[in-house]
Amino acid sequence: MKLKPMSGVLSINNLERALGAKIKERVSPANGVLLVQRSLIETADSAINTLAHHPMIEYAEPNYIYRMVGGSATLPSDPALNRLWGMINTGQQVVGDSGTFTGKAGIDIDAQKAWLMETGSREVVVAVIDTGVNWRNPDLAPNIFTNKAELNGIANVDDDGNGCVDDVYGCDFVGADGDPMDVFGHGTHVAGTIGALGNNNNGIVGVAWNVRILPVRFLGDDGSGTLANAIKAIDYAVAMKADIMNNSWGGGGFSQALVDSIIRAKDAGILFLAAAGNNGNDNDASPEYPASYQVDNVISVAAMDPTGMVADFSNFGRTSVHIAAPGVNIVSYTMRGLESWSGTSMACPHVAGVAALLLSQDMTQSYSTIRSRLLNSARPMGSLRGRVATGMVNAYHALSNTVAAQDPEDPFYWQKKSETISTLHPYAMKTKQEWIVTVPGAKKMAVYFSRFETEAGYDKVTFRNSAGAVVGTMSGKLGEVYGPVVEGTPSR
Repeated sequence: MKLKPMSGVLSINNLERALGAKIKERVSPANGVLLVQRSLIETADSAINTLAHHPMIEYAEPNYIYRMVGGSATLPSDPALNRLWGMINTGQQVVGDSGTFTGKAGIDIDAQKAWLMETGSREVVVAVIDTGVNWRNPDLAPNIFTNKAELNGIANVDDDGNGCVDDVYGCDFVGADGDPMDVFGHGTHVAGTIGALGNNNNGIVGVAWNVRILPVRFLGDDGSGTLANAIKAIDYAVAMKADIMNNSWGGGGFSQALVDSIIRAKDAGILFLAAAGNNGNDNDASPEYPASYQVDNVISVAAMDPTGMVADFSNFGRTSVHIAAPGVNIVSYTMRGLESWSGTSMACPHVAGVAALLLSQDMTQSYSTIRSRLLNSARPMGSLRGRVATGMVNAYHALSNTVAAQDPEDPFYWQKKSETISTLHPYAMKTKQEWIVTVPGAKKMAVYFSRFETEAGYDKVTFRNSAGAVVGTMSGKLGEVYGPVVEGTPSR
């Protein structure tokens, strides 16, 4: 934007207050040209329109992205990128541990556009509190945090006095030593999604492929860990000045000691990402910890599949689960190489990676600002209505501080037709019921359930289109929910 003559005589603080925007850069000081960012979450068009009509501003326009002619800077060179549907979903076949899906184009975190704006900063440290990380993996090693005090210190001495001896690449609270090497593979998989090195012609790429990963091991070779070690792990990450914590773990009852450790992380300005859980439960009714702790640096993450539906195993919660992310057939590193895993554990690092991109963009932002931008910029989707508090994480909208468009596939906004369908309560065992719903002239339709409740994993509702092809299934205690969108009519 360009200021009108004489507008530039105000101090920076007064000018920012007058414009309702933060001055990011003086592009051409002598000519009054500024790069600004509105603090409000709004569409780009709305922000430009508001600024353009301000009496102090001559004109306002986007900070356009330009690209080299005859080349492309949009995609990193990593050969397995096409397997990462969570980053870029073109509608490809997605084959993995949860079966085969035909992806729905655009159901991704919008990484391609986001990477034009930010790929991460070496100043940002993401603690992976998990089973450890294979810090020798060549696609992870360049981004592993290095504790210089211990690297340059004396062997078998706690040179920095943090309670962990020789913790050059993180700490292991299972073996009580300074080597957080992974055995199980879970933490390595998580770390790859967050920050595998990008554009290096090797393997995969992380969401934030230039950040640093701090491995903190408190889950053992069998994937389990104790409350005591969880607290030690969180406190260690605080001491090492991590900016973001990824917590793809959960279980146990309410623990005040664990809450207190998360509050200590909050007080240190650290964002705490937590997997919502894999039991198909409603966390509003049955809390899953640590994801359900009501501390304002916590973000609880549900898992989605490549078609845009909440994964059948994923916990959900209209208020207690904050956001959703790709979590089915996610390809990343284990101790055996690249593998497909599914779970809210795989969804959580997508959000942690986007948080790292946001912080890389502006290191002065607080955890609360990052949290607000993540949630306010989430992409609204009909399939997530009533399942999470916001929508699907979107890296581009988070970085551009804009709001995603309303989902045209959200049945909430469609024309309504009343028709009552109900089973017996409780329904009889070993029975099959079928209904045909017809809406003359409808191009798309979806069934609304005021209450959906079946025995998860055993009893299900299958949705078919007029040709008899399966378009989706639902199972479990889903509460108030819409079924999948069916093209044409009738549907069964």
